[in-house]
Amino acid sequence: MAATLKLYRIGKKGKPSYRIVVVNKRYKSNGKYIEELGQYDPLAEPVVFKIDKERFAYWLDKGVIVSEGMAKLLKNKKINK
Repeated sequence: MAATLKLYRIGKKGKPSYRIVVVNKRYKSNGKYIEELGQYDPLAEPVVFKIDKERFAYWLDKGVIVSEGMAKLLKNKKINK
């Protein structure tokens, strides 16, 4: 199974917030996901970025592919992938 770590958009129009999820690469972008690892809310003050580092490391060991947007976010937060 090819899995991807990506941002899953939730929230109202114009007020986005995101879940950080592991999803099967073949599923739709807003479809079912395998596991939720955290959340990201860019509009909150201060910005909310929470991630379960143990599960994140577990999925990276399993060979999960990190999406472009998630990679940029991790780079900005200085989290090694």
